[in-house]
Amino acid sequence: MMKNKSFSFINIFGLTLGITCSLLILLWVQDELSYDNFHANGDVLYKVMIHNKDKAGNITGGSMDATPGLLPDALKKQIPEVQYAATVVWNFDMIFNVGQKVTRESGRYAGNDFFKMFSFPLLQGNAATVLSSPDNIVISRKLAQKYFDNQNPVGKTVRVDNKRDYIVSGVVADVPENSSIKFDFILPIQHCFEDNAWMVADWGHYGPATYVMLRKDADIIKVNSKIRNFLAQQDVAVNDKSLSLVSYRSAYLHGNFTNGIPDGGRIDYVRMFAIIAAFILGIGCINFINLATARSARRSKEVGIRKTIGAMKAALFKQFIMEAMLTAFIAVLISAALVLLLLPYFNQITEKHIVLHFNTGFIITLLVITVLTGFIAGSYPALVLSSFNPVTVLKGSLKFGTKNSLLRKGLVVFQFSLSIILIICTAVVYKQMNYIETKNLGLDRTNIIYIPVQGDLGKNFTGFKTTLLQSGKIESIAGATAIPTDVNWYSDHISWEGKNPNDKVNLAEMDVDYDFLKTMKIELKEGRDFSPVYGTDTANFIVNETAVKLMNLKSPIGAMFSHLNTKGKIIGVVKDFHMHSLHDPIAPLFFTLQPHIENGLAAVRVKAGKTKDAMAILQSAYKQFNPSFPFDYDFADEMFKQQYHNELIIEKLANVFALLAIVISCMGLFGLAMFMAQQRTKEIGIHKVLGASIGGIFTMLSKDFLQLIIIAVFIAFPVSWWAMQKWLQGYTFKTGISWWLFAACGLLTLLIALITVSFLAIKAAIANPVKSLRTE
Repeated sequence: MMKNKSFSFINIFGLTLGITCSLLILLWVQDELSYDNFHANGDVLYKVMIHNKDKAGNITGGSMDATPGLLPDALKKQIPEVQYAATVVWNFDMIFNVGQKVTRESGRYAGNDFFKMFSFPLLQGNAATVLSSPDNIVISRKLAQKYFDNQNPVGKTVRVDNKRDYIVSGVVADVPENSSIKFDFILPIQHCFEDNAWMVADWGHYGPATYVMLRKDADIIKVNSKIRNFLAQQDVAVNDKSLSLVSYRSAYLHGNFTNGIPDGGRIDYVRMFAIIAAFILGIGCINFINLATARSARRSKEVGIRKTIGAMKAALFKQFIMEAMLTAFIAVLISAALVLLLLPYFNQITEKHIVLHFNTGFIITLLVITVLTGFIAGSYPALVLSSFNPVTVLKGSLKFGTKNSLLRKGLVVFQFSLSIILIICTAVVYKQMNYIETKNLGLDRTNIIYIPVQGDLGKNFTGFKTTLLQSGKIESIAGATAIPTDVNWYSDHISWEGKNPNDKVNLAEMDVDYDFLKTMKIELKEGRDFSPVYGTDTANFIVNETAVKLMNLKSPIGAMFSHLNTKGKIIGVVKDFHMHSLHDPIAPLFFTLQPHIENGLAAVRVKAGKTKDAMAILQSAYKQFNPSFPFDYDFADEMFKQQYHNELIIEKLANVFALLAIVISCMGLFGLAMFMAQQRTKEIGIHKVLGASIGGIFTMLSKDFLQLIIIAVFIAFPVSWWAMQKWLQGYTFKTGISWWLFAACGLLTLLIALITVSFLAIKAAIANPVKSLRTE
């Protein structure tokens, strides 16, 4: 190592980068795989999924975890294998008033069986009774400390949303980071159903998730068979839906379904990054193999002498393997230090809270990586070195056949193929994310601020709206029950002219205020918007183009349309806009008019360039009309990006790992070029004496490497195209994979490789030939 500092540095540094990346990815993968595995009853915990059925009864199309609020109690009563069942509602942000402290907290409503099913340890309170009263509340240890310091919080009062008083009935340990259900407090489900009566109105409304815990002796296959047509058994009108139970432990990673069968999800990213970790570590090992075999001639005399004085092949093999192990061990030690140093930044990128513990498990992992890396990287060079014939070596007639040369070339091709695949995949991910950010959604989310309508703001909304519009900084404002790019309310209690009474369809629903279309700049295709000029508009509807196609209405304006007990007419058709992420197709949608939004949000369009002034006005007006609640807001652009949270993290990680892969590959290429330049020193000198130009010598030294990179490029192209086609299948709306993207990535790789070897090639080309030939 000390005699060959440059090669030793390249070997150790290349392995260090590969092992560091692999360790970080391994920590990320372990964290992903650990989600929801801490529940003691995990083997019998299940999540209820609802699947669409066609007229023949076959499960087809999409699936969802939104269920009727009536479902848990019915399952417990009618399915003997179900021991516990609970509704768990999505996270709500609510205002807590305790004494002089007023803060916004995030929590959930849940059924009475929640703490009986899930292993969220209660530090105070009884799991069987903490949610038995509608006015109970269970808070986390963090909130107990925050609001009650060192006092016992049980029995104390918490006012929530300045609306109801709740009595603390229990304190739960802070929820682990690797839990898919996160909360800082749990409220009993009763008041949620009171405030959102649609959740329990009938079997055709789908909202919160349902979780069940089966008895230990239950057969999941039989239970799934029993509940397949459970909804239709409760209400014959709901004959287009099917139920199934999926393991709660696997639900986090396997969140996508095709025709009722789990088909990917976050597990795809786990697999992808596990493969990337193997790729990067493999690239580092290839560097070691290439440089060790290329330099084997320099150690041939050592091997010959050792064999002459009695060393056996097995002993020599062990020696060279141990040298490789030592190199790997040094790289692992440096990698462990780097992981410790880089982990805070890695957590920041991945938005995780991974902590590195130097426990027995981690030390064993390091030893396994050392042994595997050392053996993989060192076995072939050790085999080559230990196989030298001592007579041939000591006579100076050792020659390497084409076998070693072909192996080195093959490894370089393989190494750069992996690097190019990573570069192309990263470029496609970036292109898709850019497509998402720049695509016309059918509405304008720029300069839009969302403000939650809660507390007194609902009843004071007219005054709030008037004050803002009079400021001159606000262009328009309107209320709505949902974020227009994330609509999750559906109803099948709809009818229209000519509808077959046997057809069951779901339409997305939004209740909106006047001026909503104008505020969001959603374009009308025909008809008109809701207007206070028409007093009957509260009974009328606006639909999107997809809904018109679904209803097969040739002249939709004026057509009769009904929802629940409201019968009216379609007065407008809006052009389709994306109400979900681009993963999903545009759904049929209808708008209803609700002039006074009590619960929902206000969409505020700020005049361009006036955001700073507008924020001060918004805060002042909010305090005036809703003094009991702290001012809260979200920018529409930021909320839209949150829908692609996973993809944004993947993009960042892919950028880093693709860069490191090409760096490690180029280090190996640099080492090989250095070795080849040293081996061909005299050849270069002779060429120069015979009149070869610097350009000619540069071409002679570079062309072999460039040929290998070109081969790698053509291998990487079809593989990366196939991988990205598979990835893009997850998007209904996606960018294309253009030929120029492949050409650009290929040329970039060739350029990087050329720059890598050019320094050594030019240095050898301009060297004085006298110095290289004077020993002859």
